[in-house]
Amino acid sequence: MSKRDPIFTPELVKVLKIFIFSSLALVLVLSFFNGYRANNSGEDRTFRVTDSKWLYFQNVRSIHYDREIRQDASMTLFRHRNRLETDTLPSLDLVIILNPVKDDAYIYFELKNGEWPIQIRTTSSVIVETIDFGNGNNLDHFNLFKKIAPLIEQNAQFELILGEELYPLWAEEKEKDVLKTVSEDYFRLLDITN
Repeated sequence: MSKRDPIFTPELVKVLKIFIFSSLALVLVLSFFNGYRANNSGEDRTFRVTDSKWLYFQNVRSIHYDREIRQDASMTLFRHRNRLETDTLPSLDLVIILNPVKDDAYIYFELKNGEWPIQIRTTSSVIVETIDFGNGNNLDHFNLFKKIAPLIEQNAQFELILGEELYPLWAEEKEKDVLKTVSEDYFRLLDITN
């Protein structure tokens, strides 16, 4: 009777142990960097909304907004119900725009009773800054919003400059609360901490 050679020799067992434990260690180390994966899709994810954030906004937060469905653009516009509405004074309202086709959410500064371009003068503590803005694209509105959002949290004073005229902007406490609410809701939609 012939004696067979053992399959798992001590050398092979050592090699298998090294391979298994190094593979497990590599998987464990790479799992810490899961959020840093490269996005090679070529897709702009700046305005991307996850399903859970979209559902939360639709089911919980949207009750505070007037909803306008734009069939021509396949978008839904949300304007806060407690915003100041006037027929005479110029105003600048924040509008959240949801695009369910692309799963995107945009912020838009809607100018009423005025013409573009505008200037917004901000006064916070001792710093006075003037921001020039012409009605631009999604990214322009988003960048303006990112500039203004920290000032909203600091309870800065805002003024709207149209031509040579100066108008108070978001001056009442009710308007500031609306601004903060829209800001929080939009940042929550995009899952951004401001």
